[in-house]
Amino acid sequence: MANVEVSLKETMTSIEGAVGAALVDYTSGMALGTLGGGKDLDLTVAAAGNTDVIRAKLRTMEMLGLQDEIEDVLITLGGQYHLIRLLKGRGNGGLFLYLVLDKAKSNLAMARHQLKRIEADLDL
Repeated sequence: MANVEVSLKETMTSIEGAVGAALVDYTSGMALGTLGGGKDLDLTVAAAGNTDVIRAKLRTMEMLGLQDEIEDVLITLGGQYHLIRLLKGRGNGGLFLYLVLDKAKSNLAMARHQLKRIEADLDL
């Protein structure tokens, strides 16, 4: 089992094209840990903003009566992928892993696969 810091480091080093990663509590909008980013990518602001995305999708699913869970949410920009993976099990409700990828340097399918594996190893 890996802690938050180890998991974020693994995310940044094992996923090709990773620009930034965060573990976010979507009940509060706060980032519990961040790695990467930069002047053009403030992960704290992104964590808060993507919290609204998750909350809106959960409300919509509730209104539609969907009895399912969000696995991940993908936002595609011109030069980046923003991948939001909700954590499941072991009391991790209310948390998501947020990953920003350079579109030209990444393989989205492999990134999703790696993020799922990192989630499974994460110990909070």
